[in-house]
Amino acid sequence: MSIIGNIVWFILGGFCIFLQYIVSGLIFCITIIGIPWGVKCFQLAIIALWPFGRTVMSHPKTGGCLNILMNVLWIFIGGIWICLSHLFWGVILCITIIGIPFGRQHFKLAAFALAPFGKYVN
Repeated sequence: MSIIGNIVWFILGGFCIFLQYIVSGLIFCITIIGIPWGVKCFQLAIIALWPFGRTVMSHPKTGGCLNILMNVLWIFIGGIWICLSHLFWGVILCITIIGIPFGRQHFKLAAFALAPFGKYVN
């Protein structure tokens, strides 16, 4: 079932989200300071390309204060807008019964996009 969901997701806009995250990651990686955020954009791109069958997990040993600082900076740099866009599309897709699985994937992406540091994709 996850293969079919991923194929439909890819056709109906998953590739566009993937490209947006890749371009953002490349822009972040231009500077030395932005490399950690660029790497997280690439992780978001991978999960945005094939979200079905993947879960977002927290690291058992988080980085503590560094992860909190990076997440706060991420939220101010643009994480809140990414999260809100995923929430918007999740609500819109959940209006129809057919769109509920895709809306749930947007909610999963929203949670990961809001605070990606200290989390990984399984």
